[in-house]
Amino acid sequence: MTAERVTLTGVSKRYPGPDGDVEVLAPTDLTIEPGEFVCVVGPSGCGKSTLLNILAGFLPPSGGEVRVGGRVVDGPDPDRGVVFQQATLYPWLSVRRNVEFGPKVRGVDRKTRRAQADRLLELVGLEQLAERKPYELSGGQQQRAQIARVLVNDPGIVLMDEPFGALDALTRERLQRELRTLWRDRRKTVLFVTHGIEEAVLLGTRVLVMGAGPGRVVHDVTPTFKDDVGPDFADIRAHPEFGALRDELARHIYAAHA
Repeated sequence: MTAERVTLTGVSKRYPGPDGDVEVLAPTDLTIEPGEFVCVVGPSGCGKSTLLNILAGFLPPSGGEVRVGGRVVDGPDPDRGVVFQQATLYPWLSVRRNVEFGPKVRGVDRKTRRAQADRLLELVGLEQLAERKPYELSGGQQQRAQIARVLVNDPGIVLMDEPFGALDALTRERLQRELRTLWRDRRKTVLFVTHGIEEAVLLGTRVLVMGAGPGRVVHDVTPTFKDDVGPDFADIRAHPEFGALRDELARHIYAAHA
């Protein structure tokens, strides 16, 4: 599906508390253009996952509205695929059948959905493991299978909630590289929630910093220096603006948390 503009207008979230409502997300205005890779960083409890879940349609906002391509978000939609921190694969199904599940539910015939699943498994490097069960895979392989299961539905928007946070450093960097390649090839709109400042700078075409009490966007930056060095992570890290931007983001996070 073609990516569409995402707009948040006055979106907020409150929960009832013993002394009245607790505001976890302050009224937020935000526009995400089609094809942007937006990373969201900030301290724990600043509303990053709340924002993502509202965009996904899992949580209704307490105020304001979210629109995708002019349509109000009022619930989950296949055009907004979600990748969670822990892979949510069906343990009784093979990897291939997990990836086929979405197309099957939509009524896609068996031959077509098998071809779609195999194409995505090849894309994420799991074609040799298609008949294995999820519990036979490593954590990184499970995440790759989850990404394939989301992408097979061809969503215009991919929402990722700390998808690499539980992985070891080597596996995390490998999946970061694969995700960046997939994004360059397909140009989906991505909203990527992370605690990692360096991860945000490496992956994002845009980085938002959120502060807590209540959650709000306190900084919005576009790392344009990456346009001059290309996609290689080593080249990005070697650029003098990489460290400067990483430190700038850290200062905003610490100031918002203070």
